[in-house]
Amino acid sequence: MVRIIVSGAAGRMGQRIIYLSQQDKEIKLSGALEASGHPALGRKVSEEVTIEEGLEVLADKADVLIEFTHPLATLSHLEIAVERNLPAVIGTTGFKEEEKKRLLEMAGKIPCVYSTNMSLGVNLLFKLTREAASVLYDYDQEIIEVHHNKKKDAPSGTARSLAENLRQGDKNYVYGRQGITGPRSREEIGIHAVRAGDIIGEHTVLFAGIGERLELTHRAHSRDTFAMGALKAAKWVVGKPAGCYSMQDVLGL
Repeated sequence: MVRIIVSGAAGRMGQRIIYLSQQDKEIKLSGALEASGHPALGRKVSEEVTIEEGLEVLADKADVLIEFTHPLATLSHLEIAVERNLPAVIGTTGFKEEEKKRLLEMAGKIPCVYSTNMSLGVNLLFKLTREAASVLYDYDQEIIEVHHNKKKDAPSGTARSLAENLRQGDKNYVYGRQGITGPRSREEIGIHAVRAGDIIGEHTVLFAGIGERLELTHRAHSRDTFAMGALKAAKWVVGKPAGCYSMQDVLGL
């Protein structure tokens, strides 16, 4: 039985992780966290667990912290996790470069799974993207991502990860295009963000050459795919040596 704390418990992902954890016989929900002043504080999410603030109070009651919140909150919680030697699963996105550097530095001090996307399909897409890029390196490469209209960061963390899997040498990222941009350079990777309705998440990697194109697309039908991945990662990371792992490690990809 793996005991978990869910940070961001009232958010879209947090709610699904909590629900699915209660259906999993190998998982026990030991704590639920939200930010100071959040209206959900004090709300019960199970017979034994109430949404609280302050990881310090709950850290000793769990085996793993699952974190889907804001970058600054995640970094603050990760500091406590390092102090308490508490393994973590981090799915937060939207980190700035300096924040991500700090994240990776701390994550390496404990057993930690950090991934911009926890789904099996997307992680397979990462691998397929790398393989396609190694063959179609001289094709034009573009990424199109589509999410709901309440998503705060753009491009998505998954799109950024896809771009890293595409990058061969000194290629530049171009975020959308406007005006008279001139012919497309071979040294660029286009990244385009669409925000509309309640779309959970779609990502397409486009390779276009003379006379043909290849498109690799993943569409998420439910947030449960990400939540199930996070729970799988939580069970996997317990007992692992300190280090920052990815979902590629968890899934054996």
